Amino acid sequence: MKKIIFALLALSGLAANQSTAQRICGSADHYQEMMLTNPAFKANQQLIEQQTQDYIAHPEKKLRTLKTIPVVVHVVYNTAAQNVSDAQIQSQLDVLNKDYRKLNSDWTGTPSVFQSLVADCEIEFCLAKQDPSGAATTGIVRKSTTTASFGTNDAVKKNAQGGDNAWDASKYLNLWVCNLSGGVLGYAQFPGGPAATDGVVITYTGFGTTGTATAPFHLGRTATHEVGHWLNLYHIWGDDGTACTGSDLVGDTPNQADENYGCPTFPAVSCSNGPNGDMFMNYMDYSDDACMYMFSAGQKARMDALFASGGARASLLTSLGCTIPNGTTCGVPTSVSAGTITSTSATITWAAVTGAGSYNVQYKLSSATTWTNTTSSTTSKVLTGLTANSSYDVQVQAVCTSGSSAFSSSISFTTAAVGGGCSNNYEANNSTSTATVIATNTSVTSMIATNGDKDYYKIVTTTSAPKLKVTLGTLPFDYDLKLYNSSGTLLATSQNGGTTSESITYNSATAGLTYYIYVYGYNGAYSPSQCYTLSTLTSATNLKLEQTNEAVSKPEIMIYPNPANDKVGIQFYAISNQDVVLNMYSALGQKIKSQ
Repeated sequence: MKKIIFALLALSGLAANQSTAQRICGSADHYQEMMLTNPAFKANQQLIEQQTQDYIAHPEKKLRTLKTIPVVVHVVYNTAAQNVSDAQIQSQLDVLNKDYRKLNSDWTGTPSVFQSLVADCEIEFCLAKQDPSGAATTGIVRKSTTTASFGTNDAVKKNAQGGDNAWDASKYLNLWVCNLSGGVLGYAQFPGGPAATDGVVITYTGFGTTGTATAPFHLGRTATHEVGHWLNLYHIWGDDGTACTGSDLVGDTPNQADENYGCPTFPAVSCSNGPNGDMFMNYMDYSDDACMYMFSAGQKARMDALFASGGARASLLTSLGCTIPNGTTCGVPTSVSAGTITSTSATITWAAVTGAGSYNVQYKLSSATTWTNTTSSTTSKVLTGLTANSSYDVQVQAVCTSGSSAFSSSISFTTAAVGGGCSNNYEANNSTSTATVIATNTSVTSMIATNGDKDYYKIVTTTSAPKLKVTLGTLPFDYDLKLYNSSGTLLATSQNGGTTSESITYNSATAGLTYYIYVYGYNGAYSPSQCYTLSTLTSATNLKLEQTNEAVSKPEIMIYPNPANDKVGIQFYAISNQDVVLNMYSALGQKIKSQ
């Protein structure tokens, strides 16, 4: 996917091109939308700011205690990749705890002129051990959804709209992980808003430091930034669109013109703030994860005010969310995994829990709401009678003499297709020179067995039926499809999200020529136990075109935000790595930018 961000200069009609992979935070737009549409929120903002300024003006009120915030993570996933692991969730909690306690080693990279301002915010975060009803919990809720992606309209926070309802916001920080659309990395609700939507949303590719976390937003700083908004911090430049008149309401952060992207070089001077320039390494700027690593003392004071008497987040200090419920001393099973998967069975294993005499295992189709329960006296259980080519969720609970633990977080697996004997049939077909020859109008099964495995197939069209259609189905994970001619030129690509089947229709195929079909896992996806099916079809007449993958179709274009008064982002999908010209016109038809 190609992405170009244009900064529009309203007076001159000119635009400047920024680099790719830039941070996009939806909190400011979400804040403005609530200010316009929610009178109670607008009134609360004035009261919260009055309380904040009063707290800052009276040093005797300042807190000297450590604040611990219980966190519940709602994982709302449409594909297996979006269902981030427990380890990835823990990596994000680790980052929050380091960043808000000044325990991150990279803070020493702060320029010497700013180092005296770097603050230990004295805030820590724990995954909840007790849910709102008082029962034991892992602090992780997993919710399968049919919604492919979410925007910043809070749908991910509502069961009725494909998301997951918030826990009591007076006792927990609700943190949702999902697939956010429009290139947005995350957004937060500032204090003073409705409890039902209070919390932080992070896209699954900008969450934590492992798994799906993708550079340059792979160090967990998106959550650090968005939790900062949840704790009443504004963007460091004041969201004034380069006017140098905005403010983040913090006295020790220099006035700066606009957000910084990437990794700026010190000093980065704007708004006549030389010689030291912008505090671009501050978590509330837009720098890449590796180049933001500090909060200032003034920002700490704003956050502290929320927990003082009368503060908007003070109730969190008395929450029992981080306390293990009485009588529950049995640990929650970890390292739950599925293996030896066939079309009708799977073996579930987990790590032993000290003191556990047995284990309860519950499983269900991912699309179902009712669990099937079984037990095991060991650390494994073979599930039988499963439906072929179907996604299942599994949880495990430890049973001790003192009581049962909470169920573990769900893990998911997909059963094999009917037919059995699934294997990596055509290795080593990892290049065009070793491509497997397949006949027209047939189907073959094979697997992408390892990270980086590539499957190439070779097909020769006939004189009587030169038109070609290739379909990739029964996908265990997000696999994609490409078609090349005999000289290696890319002709078409099919890259649907998730386990949606892929299809390429190529009506320009020449009779009697060789074509190469390339099957691969998106972002390293693979399965050592589950096969895909590749089918070919030829025709004497033109085949019906697929909307999303015909080689000559126009690439999808997304423009956001729309309308815009400062910046506009343009995303488009290119068929191959080729030059593309984008022309931008004013409403009067005048060309104002050609990129």
